Amino acid sequence: MMKSEYFKREEFSCKCGCGFATVDVDLLEVLEDVRQNFDSPVNITSACRCTNHNNSVGGGVKSKHLFGLACDIQVNNVTPERVQDYLLNKYPNSKGIGSYDTFTHVDVRDGKARW
Repeated sequence: MMKSEYFKREEFSCKCGCGFATVDVDLLEVLEDVRQNFDSPVNITSACRCTNHNNSVGGGVKSKHLFGLACDIQVNNVTPERVQDYLLNKYPNSKGIGSYDTFTHVDVRDGKARW
């Protein structure tokens, strides 16, 4: 993981406690950008997932969380809708961006995906 002004490796750790904690450099750059754009802390609610944890939370077999390529985030004092709008406008032809009521999913897959 490159040095980050805002994030620590442990924030990306699998929630099951297995120790899996990696993050793609491109994903970290996206998260840094979101943090700077909103000038507010970004809370990572789900990042790396081992296969067992991914299965337990109903993640897909090709989930980008399995490879350190995805995060589910919440930005302090910013609605998920605003975060999603920002990402959709910033990356109109790339990234995976998932819109949810309480968080935003972002991943750095090759290509574009929206849901």
